[in-house]
Amino acid sequence: MALVWGLPALYLVVLVLLWALQERITFPAPRAALPNPAEVLGYGEQIELTMRDGSRLVGWYLPPKAADGGEGPFAALLWFYGNGETIGAIWPVIRDFRPPHAALLVLDYPGYGASGGRATEPAVYEAGALAYEALASRPEVDRQRIYVYGRSLGSAVATRTAADHDVAGLILESPFTNARDMAARHYRIFPRFIVRLQLDNVGTIQRVRCPVLVFHGTADRLVPMEMGRRVAAAAPGPAEFVMIEGAAHNETYDVGGRAYRDKLASFVR
Repeated sequence: MALVWGLPALYLVVLVLLWALQERITFPAPRAALPNPAEVLGYGEQIELTMRDGSRLVGWYLPPKAADGGEGPFAALLWFYGNGETIGAIWPVIRDFRPPHAALLVLDYPGYGASGGRATEPAVYEAGALAYEALASRPEVDRQRIYVYGRSLGSAVATRTAADHDVAGLILESPFTNARDMAARHYRIFPRFIVRLQLDNVGTIQRVRCPVLVFHGTADRLVPMEMGRRVAAAAPGPAEFVMIEGAAHNETYDVGGRAYRDKLASFVR
């Protein structure tokens, strides 16, 4: 009898916890010091932005590595990373995979890395808008050639930023369709109605009016490749889908290698 009543009670407890803690599950907000780009890369500067609630966000601004002797205006790339990352953790990836001819801005999300505040869906979208405006305000940046890149969770921030602002192109890596689809895949025994988050790439990308480039690993079990295909198919403009053969969710850089890097650079013109 205890087992009969105990299992439903346990299920309800877990259900309530998932409802209450879904933002913390989705945004684990790892902490890490912000490296000085001038020290680890030999160039670049640390930046600071302020949210409406006063929270202080920090990040990097990197000028082009290969500017062909010119002084601008240059193309530029906004970089939005995945949910378990920080600038302190992925700066070697930024160093190796950034388009060399474009400026780059990357920001630690609210509550992530060395940024203040708390990570929520509205907060990361606000951070994306702040990052866009900070990059667009640079006199050496060509506002007509701002591109947005987002990986995994960052795909939702990138897509929202591209939908709300004039951008030249949107690059998504391992994008998911939306929060409810992800919950249905990884928490199948729980009803989808408990998911309060939207993170709706399929819905938001329908407002994007720029070329789209999507990378996805064929061995991705966290976010299946079919989700990436659905996101690309929902784009109203030209969209290219690039498979990275044999790459799991966190192996795209290593497996994609030079071909990945060159494709990204050629897209950011």
